[in-house]
Amino acid sequence: MKRVELDSAFPESKSEIDSSRRRFLTGVGALGAAASMPIVLAPGIARGARWPERPITAVVMYAAGGGTDVVLRAITAEMAKMTNWDINVINKPGSVGALATSFVLEKPADGYWWLGAANYNKFVRVMGHSDSKPWEDWQYMQAANSLASWSVRPDSPFKTFPDVVAHAKKNPGKLSISTSGTGGIWHELAAIIAQGAGIKLRYVPYKGGKPATLAGLQGEVDIAGGGVHEHIEFIKAGKLRCLQQTGKEDIVVSGGPTLPSIANFLPQLKPMLPVGGNYNIALRRSVPVEILKEIEKAFVAAVKSPAFAEVARQRYFDLDIRTGEAADRRAAQLEALTAATFAEIKDQIGKQIKTAAELGLPKPDQFDKWWPPKGYHARAA
Repeated sequence: MKRVELDSAFPESKSEIDSSRRRFLTGVGALGAAASMPIVLAPGIARGARWPERPITAVVMYAAGGGTDVVLRAITAEMAKMTNWDINVINKPGSVGALATSFVLEKPADGYWWLGAANYNKFVRVMGHSDSKPWEDWQYMQAANSLASWSVRPDSPFKTFPDVVAHAKKNPGKLSISTSGTGGIWHELAAIIAQGAGIKLRYVPYKGGKPATLAGLQGEVDIAGGGVHEHIEFIKAGKLRCLQQTGKEDIVVSGGPTLPSIANFLPQLKPMLPVGGNYNIALRRSVPVEILKEIEKAFVAAVKSPAFAEVARQRYFDLDIRTGEAADRRAAQLEALTAATFAEIKDQIGKQIKTAAELGLPKPDQFDKWWPPKGYHARAA
């Protein structure tokens, strides 16, 4: 199997990625017995009391069974195993994460409420669902990245991506593609690809990646949009055929088909590849820093664990750990990219999109000069 290496879409962050990968290679064996012991907070926070003293709730912003849900449940399960913490996972899908975001924002900033997020929640401000600024109101911890995929049923008349393009050019706006929600990551990436191909599609939103994939399997739409990780088992079973994925290279599945890179068909997109989703947990930034640090320690250990490495391998994810200021920077960077992208496709989103200027964001090519923004404060050491 040829494994696609998911380098950062932003070269300036590559050193952060390389650093996290080096830590991954050396860190798995260092978890030890200490990781399984309950954590005792510094005296300045809890006077030596144990934390947590009651169950933690992780609120996933997308539906059960989708990519975000699967990843967050795998990570929290490893965290619970290593620490003996009691972590409950619930789902609150809706408005590309805004419902879950508002729900957790209203909870006490005591470390017992986590946001199970994707893509640093970069859509909610751009789409006007929330005024919550990712790198000021939240402390994110990133685990991994994924790739987008377009797939069709075996009986589809579209055998290749060029077949779709040719038909769509003759029938603009007629071909349908499922997404995990209007303005969500798979909608955004589908629109970027369609724009690059010079075609118009009809976007059909579902509540998460799993129902979007099932819509393609059941023939409700012409194309199943989503992630490679959401399509791969159906592709292996011959129930879906991948037309393109957003990695830099083709993916050769052992004993199975080849998943062609979009770079084969739209070479102008190659400089921005790979693109896809990224998976995070987030806590209110006002949570005591000692608690944030203990959660981060458990999170990093869980992502580095052999069990989660296997989850990542099976779903063609790339481990990409970012915490602290590196996560803040990435959150701002991705929000700036989304604001610029949605400004070009706002007629397809169907909502009042806020511009980068309205959000106080730079253009993507100006990000290096802009970061850190005036008034930014990294989490206390």
